[in-house]
Amino acid sequence: MVLVPKSSNVITALLVACSMITSATFGYDGSMMNGLNILPSYSDYFQLNTTTTSLNTSTLYLGGCIAGFVWGAVTDAIGRRPSLFWAAVLTVMAVALQTAAQNVAMFVFARILIGFGTTASAITGPAYLAETLPWKSRAWGLGIFNDFYYVGGLVAAGVTFGTASMESTWAWRLPSLMQAVFSFACLLILPFIPESPRWLVSRGRREEALTSLAAANARGDETDEAVLLQFREICDTLAFESQDEARLRNLGQILRNPGARKRLIIAATCAVFSTLAGNIIASYYLGTMLSNAGITDTTTQLQINIILNAWSLVVSVLGTFYADKMGIKATALASTAVMTVAIFLVGALTKLYGDSGFHPGVYATVAMIFVFMGAYSFGWTPLLYLVPAEILNYRIRANGMAFFGFVLNGTALWGVFAFPFALEGIGWKTYMINGAWDVAVFFFIWWYWVEIKGMTLEEIDEVMDGVKHSDVPDVEVVEKLRRAM
Repeated sequence: MVLVPKSSNVITALLVACSMITSATFGYDGSMMNGLNILPSYSDYFQLNTTTTSLNTSTLYLGGCIAGFVWGAVTDAIGRRPSLFWAAVLTVMAVALQTAAQNVAMFVFARILIGFGTTASAITGPAYLAETLPWKSRAWGLGIFNDFYYVGGLVAAGVTFGTASMESTWAWRLPSLMQAVFSFACLLILPFIPESPRWLVSRGRREEALTSLAAANARGDETDEAVLLQFREICDTLAFESQDEARLRNLGQILRNPGARKRLIIAATCAVFSTLAGNIIASYYLGTMLSNAGITDTTTQLQINIILNAWSLVVSVLGTFYADKMGIKATALASTAVMTVAIFLVGALTKLYGDSGFHPGVYATVAMIFVFMGAYSFGWTPLLYLVPAEILNYRIRANGMAFFGFVLNGTALWGVFAFPFALEGIGWKTYMINGAWDVAVFFFIWWYWVEIKGMTLEEIDEVMDGVKHSDVPDVEVVEKLRRAM
């Protein structure tokens, strides 16, 4: 049963809040594992070494890779709302299993399931938001969607700090159990939000699609000029995409189509660049990072984890506001430039002062970690799901998001497993290698990415394919004329 509110603003807020399960759960997981990897009660219970620490931490992304193979088809087949529902249910069940883990094998299996559930949400949620949010709120909504990563991270940092003094296994089991909160929130909100109008049109349910579009854009007014314009634009574009010659049924067909290929490459590079920027170290192995910098006290490390998540949350919200104004390409370039300088400085300062006991040098290293995470949060946090959800058009959006999820999780699986060995083996040189990679990322974005700000999803076709598949005027132009009258 769907109980959609009359207010479009309320619907927008509920859509974002429901879809935030993905980023909040991922953020909670990263910060929770950061905290658990610092806690002696966790490492002692599982008798962890470098290999099993990496395994316990990284297998979340193995489940994500599996979801990347199947959930795009599920999202297209049963709809956006049901797909989010089942992803949330699976996540809750997996969290219960993780909380009850008795050994490494049970913990790892539960994390694979959590990875599947959260990545399933990551495939469905951004597509759902992109297709259902009002076009003027789309960039903001998709950007703030991933800012919830730090909401989850901040909650987890606080919980793990609070349970650190417990002498029982609840020191790590309670933070694990709390991971289900966001999935429960999603399940509570789902009855109050409409299905994607674009998915409804693709299934021939045009009356329901118009109702959904009007609810999200014009307080349910199905005669609103902008709503009718968007509805016709959606119907025209999906009619074109349903023609046999326009269909892209598999990855081979997508890669042979120049526009679709460019969309997929931008989405895939967004996944790789956002994952290997250096953020994995601060997100999952902050304790090791701080120990190398000269801060070894467990309590101090947990406190820094809390402050770093709060800082990242504030900066990511600011970045979301400016990403909508600056555009995706300019935001990505600005973010990458600053964090490249910062990670080089983290490496240099760690080399100079990590074992020196020279407090100003240690503080400078921590400051550069904050600068790095601030730069990352400003740009890459809002862009991670904004870019693929906007760039991919309807005919490849669900499967494209699934491919994006597979690339994202495959890259993260490798990175989260490998970085502890790198930090142990070559220490500060890890940051220098990562900084050199970030330089290459900057120039690729400058050369290959495109700008799409201020467009509806259907109008992006003109930038990517060279043609718009509807003869109606652009919605932004009509809106400007209406305001001028």
